[in-house]
Amino acid sequence: MIRETLTELMLIPGLSGHEERVARAIAAHLDRMGLGHRSDRLGNLTCTIPGDPGLPSVMVFTHMDQLGFVVRKIEAGGLIRLERLGGVPERALPSQAVVLVTPKGDLPGVIANKSHHATGPEEKYKVLPYAELYVDAGFPSAEAARAAGVEIGTPVTYLPRVLPLQGTRLAGTSIDDRAGCAVLLALAAARLGKPGPTLHLVWSVQEEYNLRGVLPAATALQPDIALQIDLLLACDTPDMAGRGEVTLGGGPGLSLYSFHGRGTLNGVIPHPALVRLMEEAAAGAGLPLQRSAHTGALTDLSYIQFVGPEGVACLDVGFPMRHSHSSLEVVDTADLDALAQLLDAALDRVTPDLPLVRHP
Repeated sequence: MIRETLTELMLIPGLSGHEERVARAIAAHLDRMGLGHRSDRLGNLTCTIPGDPGLPSVMVFTHMDQLGFVVRKIEAGGLIRLERLGGVPERALPSQAVVLVTPKGDLPGVIANKSHHATGPEEKYKVLPYAELYVDAGFPSAEAARAAGVEIGTPVTYLPRVLPLQGTRLAGTSIDDRAGCAVLLALAAARLGKPGPTLHLVWSVQEEYNLRGVLPAATALQPDIALQIDLLLACDTPDMAGRGEVTLGGGPGLSLYSFHGRGTLNGVIPHPALVRLMEEAAAGAGLPLQRSAHTGALTDLSYIQFVGPEGVACLDVGFPMRHSHSSLEVVDTADLDALAQLLDAALDRVTPDLPLVRHP
C-alpha cells in the first residue's frame, strides 16, 4: 500500500506554498477511510483520531511540499528565468527536466545546458549559479509563454517521475517527503478502531521554504508529544561513508541530534523518554532501529518543540534516503513499511505515566 501511495503522490507537483493538489490527493485517501479532516489558512491538512483523554496527546506530522523554483522573468524570446525556492543543488540543475504549473495546465520544460561543442575548457568544470540558468519550454516569445499561462511567480518543480529499481527500491521526484505522507496515511489506517492516545495527523506546508508552515497547526492542537517523519541521510554510498551509519534497507531510524549550522541556529535534541519509547517499541515488534546524528540539516520539528507554555516533547523519526534534494532521490519501500509499523507500535505503548517533564 505505501509503495502505491508514494508513487501516486510523487507524480503530483507541489511546490512550497502551492501544495493544494497534494493535499487534495491525501484528503481523498482520508475520505475513503471515513476520517474527517480540515485545512488551516496556510494549507496544513489535519486529521484527528480521538483517543483516551487520560493519555498524552500525540501529533505525528510530515510535510507535503517540495523544493523547486518560481518564474522570475520571461525573456522576450520566450526563455524563462527562475528564482530558487528551497535547497536546490545548483550543480545538478543543467539539463534537468522541469514542469511549469500554470492555471491552464502543467507545461514541460528543460533547464538549458550550454551546447558541449561551444563549451570552452574554462567552463567545463564550472557550476553556474541558478540565476544564470534558464528554462526552454519551447515558447517562441514572451507573449506565447503568457498565453499558455506562464507568469511571474509561476511554480516550477522537477518533472515528476517514478523509476522502480531492483527489489523494493524506488527512485523518484520528491521522495522527500511524499514518502512521509504515504507512511502517515498508512498509520492512519492502522490506528482506526484501536485504543490509545488522541492522535493528530498533520500533513504540513512550506517546510522546504522556511520550516515554519506547520506552526499554526501545532499551536491549534497543543500536543503533548510531536513525532516528525522525514528522511535520514543514507550513508552507504562512497560519497557519504564518513557521515554516519544509516543504510538503505536497514529499517527506520531516529535522529539523536540535528543542527543546521548554516545561518540557522536550530535543530532538535530529542526527548529521552521518546527515544526510549521507540527503542522499546522496535524491540517489542522485532523491528530494526537505526540511529542518526547529523549537522547540516534540520526539520520543522525544530520550531514545534517551543510551542505552548511547557513546550512539546519531540522526536524526529525517519527513513533512509539517498541523493537528497536531487531530481531523483532513492528509497527502499521496505523501510517505509517498517516505519509505519514502528509508529503504530510506539503509540500502543504511550501510557499516562510517560515521563515528559525532563527533571521532575
